Amino acid sequence: MDIFVSSKILKIVVGVIIGGVVGYLYYRFIGCSSGTCPITSNKFSSIIYGGFMGYLIAS
Repeated sequence: MDIFVSSKILKIVVGVIIGGVVGYLYYRFIGCSSGTCPITSNKFSSIIYGGFMGYLIAS
């Protein structure tokens, strides 16, 4: 039982980390040049949004 719970938590943590990295890479290489985009104009909001998307995909 414990191995399934820890495996699920590990899967979610890895999903959040990968999502955050993808969010940062999206900000860095694609981003928003005008600065008016609410998500991609700030690296922190892009990382948080990517981490949230990673959480949703992993869970």
